[in-house]
Amino acid sequence: MITSLLIANRGEIACRIIRTCQAMGIRTVAVYSDADANALHVRQADEAVHIGPSPARESYLVGEKIVAAAKATGAEAIHPGYGFLSENADFAQAVKAAGLIWVGPNPDSIRAMGLKDAAKERMIAAGVPVTPGYLGEDQSPDRLQAEADAIGYPVLIKAVAGGGGKGMRRVDAAAEFRDALASCQREAASSFGDDRVLIEKYILSPRHIEVQVFGDTHGNLVHLFERDCSLQRRHQKVIEEAPAPGMDETTREAICAAAVRAAKAVDYVGAGTIEFIADASEGLRADRIWFMEMNTRLQVEHPVTEEITGVDLVEWQLRVASGEPLPKRQEELAINGWAMEARLYAEDPTTGFLPSIGRLDRLALGTDWDDRQSGQRARIETGVEQGDAISPYYDPMIAKLIVHAKTRANAVELLELTCGQIKVWPVRTNANFLVHLLREPEFIAGGVETGFIAEHADHLTAPPELSPDLDYKVRLWLIDAFPAATGPMGFRLNAPPALDRAVFINGKRHVFDADDGLTALMPSSLTAQFETMGIYKQGEDAVIFSDGLAHHLTFASRASAAGTAGDGAILAPMPGRITVIDTKAGDLVVKGEMLVTLEAMKMEHALRAPFDGTVMFMDLTVGQQVTDGQLLVQVEKVEAAQ
Repeated sequence: MITSLLIANRGEIACRIIRTCQAMGIRTVAVYSDADANALHVRQADEAVHIGPSPARESYLVGEKIVAAAKATGAEAIHPGYGFLSENADFAQAVKAAGLIWVGPNPDSIRAMGLKDAAKERMIAAGVPVTPGYLGEDQSPDRLQAEADAIGYPVLIKAVAGGGGKGMRRVDAAAEFRDALASCQREAASSFGDDRVLIEKYILSPRHIEVQVFGDTHGNLVHLFERDCSLQRRHQKVIEEAPAPGMDETTREAICAAAVRAAKAVDYVGAGTIEFIADASEGLRADRIWFMEMNTRLQVEHPVTEEITGVDLVEWQLRVASGEPLPKRQEELAINGWAMEARLYAEDPTTGFLPSIGRLDRLALGTDWDDRQSGQRARIETGVEQGDAISPYYDPMIAKLIVHAKTRANAVELLELTCGQIKVWPVRTNANFLVHLLREPEFIAGGVETGFIAEHADHLTAPPELSPDLDYKVRLWLIDAFPAATGPMGFRLNAPPALDRAVFINGKRHVFDADDGLTALMPSSLTAQFETMGIYKQGEDAVIFSDGLAHHLTFASRASAAGTAGDGAILAPMPGRITVIDTKAGDLVVKGEMLVTLEAMKMEHALRAPFDGTVMFMDLTVGQQVTDGQLLVQVEKVEAAQ
């Protein structure tokens, strides 16, 4: 058995691996960049090695530094986690060449599945069904356009070396193809160093179903059933669950058997995931499910599989890498209950999901718990603690929230409760967005497709209303803040100035004019319970949490640097690089028109006109680096310009 392990990753997954290693008595070595010098995974590991500057390309993506760190610390093995170098065959080969144990599949298996076009050809040979598409070597725009026209729209352009939703564009009409192709190729070249693409038929009623597989060096290979990852935004998973809703045993047997054939076709060893796309227009059927790709690593959503099978997949990885056979045979694996996972991101849904960076002054995610009597449990996996910061250099995921229950309905309720109790400030999160998703009737019914979020974006991301829960908490805070002003009538409409309290909640004015008997509920002891209720005093202001959303309360309207759309000033939401410029000073633009595209945090962000108007200022060049809050474009309303 491996006795010492270097983890070539950071954040939540590094902490997850450390937890299993601690249970197994394995010594751990962390690596870290400048930005992660005081990170949680560094604090939890037995030893840590600095590997370079904050940008990943100068630290976490430099394989030579990681191998050197392992050799210097006496680590026997390297676990890549997911992302970064986890599916880099050359890095895996370098680890093995250095005499170290690689906790992952053979480099040849990674290569075989790493390029989507070659992988699909191999799957066809193995009898695994694949979606119609073009996998050819001719990458000229004319040939790609012709193939897309022949397949029939809509089509999906995908980076050959892509993953994680990057380098992927849906095209609905021939006229849109060239622009989408250029954008996809730019993102692919930036993210993967390879701008080649393939074309696939876009499934109109798609569900994303994937199967966890696991092989060992003794020829054993099993599946651990399926996961449904259909709830996605921009092809990135938001909520995952296992098993898949509506999956009957016949279809399950067919898709899992296909996954095992796919893994055997590349002599797979270790943890892997076979991803399928299903046409769910008539429910899940074995003849309407096609292979998409294989992820030759541990997945972000692996905990839901662990929860329904009772297996620690990281422990299995370490045992298989040590030469042991799989701990269980196929007939010993079974589905128990239902599990769900939500990804909590540092992002603001009301601003198009732009990442939110900064210090986590407040961070309450809940704790792991297990109620054996009810069969319910919750599990929080994170790489940060209160006081840590969300960096602009890496993926903005704060935590994974995982629940398990006996039924799907109970799991949905439990996950909604878990998301609703999240308290994060001043960094913005998608917790309230997750709550709204989990309350959607279509999701509760189990019929969600991959385009669900895009189709319902307007109401899912609408500015929050003053809910009864928030109204109640605001009134308690007011009574506590101004006890002398509360009498038998409390706050009331048209009250004398001493009693009339207007409060700005997230910059919007509200007047509270009814007591509702709250004064009687306000003994001094209640103030001590404010934080438990999600009410945090900040001098004369307050932050109140409700349904996972942080609300800033003040008696004076304070302009936010982020609220730029009102005056037409388009500011950089974070540090990044300008990749596309679609306008110039003097141009007339319409609301929603693309102005510039900013590449930041490994993704492209389109900044659009907030209203019809004239571009009064724009002094940028493609490739220019910009800072957080920098003025990029100034738009003046048409009425004012005339």
